[in-house]
Amino acid sequence: MKKLLIIMLSLGLVTAASAQHFVGRVGGFYGGPRVGIGIGYSPFYSPFYNPYYYPFGYPYGYGYGSRPTKLGMQIEDIKNDYNDKIWSVKHDKSLSGKERRHQVRLLKQERDKDIDNAKLNYYKRN
Repeated sequence: MKKLLIIMLSLGLVTAASAQHFVGRVGGFYGGPRVGIGIGYSPFYSPFYNPYYYPFGYPYGYGYGSRPTKLGMQIEDIKNDYNDKIWSVKHDKSLSGKERRHQVRLLKQERDKDIDNAKLNYYKRN
């Protein structure tokens, strides 16, 4: 009885392990099952080692070019300011719905003009 139970458990374990299959795109490559069997430890044959998986290896380009430009920071500041103004107008209960929509539309137009002016001034100077 004990042997039968062990055989059934091992058969179930093998079936469950063979049913594990990963199909997806990670790091530009299609992943597949990675099984590491052996004696001792080697990270290169471990199922947890893959340089293209983010938690276990950094993707290409990580940390390079991540510093924002002055123009990018200026545009983000403009967007944040106008997002705050738009939020305030949307939650202003003293205005009717039509007036709120009109104010939001005007603020978005002003935001776009300010961003265009910031870009124009940035490229004129540089």
